[in-house]
Amino acid sequence: MENQEQNFPQTLLEAIRYFSDADNCLNFMIKIRWADGPTCPRCESKQANFIKTRRLWICKDCKKNFTVKQGTVMEDSPIGLDKWLAAIWMIANDKNGISSYEIHRGLGITQKSAWFLLHRIRLAMQNGSLNKLSGTTEADETFIGGKARFMHKDKREAVIKGRGASGKTIVMGILERQGDVRTKVVADTTKETLLGEIRLHVTPGAEVFTDQNPSYKGLSPEYFHDSVNHAADEYVRGRVHTQGIDNFWSLVKRALKGTYISVMPFHLFRYLDEQGFRYNNRKFNDCQRFLMVCNQISGRRLTYRKLTGQTILREGVEPMALDTLFPL
Repeated sequence: MENQEQNFPQTLLEAIRYFSDADNCLNFMIKIRWADGPTCPRCESKQANFIKTRRLWICKDCKKNFTVKQGTVMEDSPIGLDKWLAAIWMIANDKNGISSYEIHRGLGITQKSAWFLLHRIRLAMQNGSLNKLSGTTEADETFIGGKARFMHKDKREAVIKGRGASGKTIVMGILERQGDVRTKVVADTTKETLLGEIRLHVTPGAEVFTDQNPSYKGLSPEYFHDSVNHAADEYVRGRVHTQGIDNFWSLVKRALKGTYISVMPFHLFRYLDEQGFRYNNRKFNDCQRFLMVCNQISGRRLTYRKLTGQTILREGVEPMALDTLFPL
């Protein structure tokens, strides 16, 4: 990454000026995609002729042409690299996110195209790390969705009275202090679900701090477990607290309520990935976060049909209808 940062823009204004040059965009993407020079994505041949007027290559072996976008989240997109790279810079660094309408107005593309573009960038922001969290961790769940009193009469009457989660989407979060956060949309808050997520993401022997939700009982002796009693207005007891994960939830809900306004449960995990990426890389500067996203665009593809499909794309979540909209 250090080599990529040399003589590279450090601010949004510098980035927009730099990527306004089509040659700068192309050369940057070539370095991101191919360290050893352009490679055919079909046959992996390095023998190709560059057609300068069309900004594409023709493979000498399979005779097919290819562009620098092929094999990335940008594949088949008619939007220019200058707009793609500016959008990546903005979403990677705007703490509260950036809406499709802001991208639509700022880059001069349609709102529908901006919405699709942002979701493809969120795919590149997914980490998917297999490394488990360790040390001191905090676990908590939150409920995302609008309040019943703000819903349309038909939807309000359909909501079943119960805990504050009724009619909302449940999100489980695990945070390592001074480290990363992991989130997942879950179907319920049962012991089997919550403890299963902790065992999946946290190294045995680590400290795990939670609230007094009964579902967290059973973590000992596999983990050093302690809890705070929020019902009795106990939020901190020495080192025992969940304020780190609570702070992350406030960042998530600020973005959802203030920037995105309404989010379908079907797409919620993508917005969690976006916020998680910025949080996990909070110690880096804007340029570094931008390069991190760019280095993860290859080998990932999201079509519009898949994006707007009728089933959740991650395991462990029940399918949800697209017309289920919770105003936040």
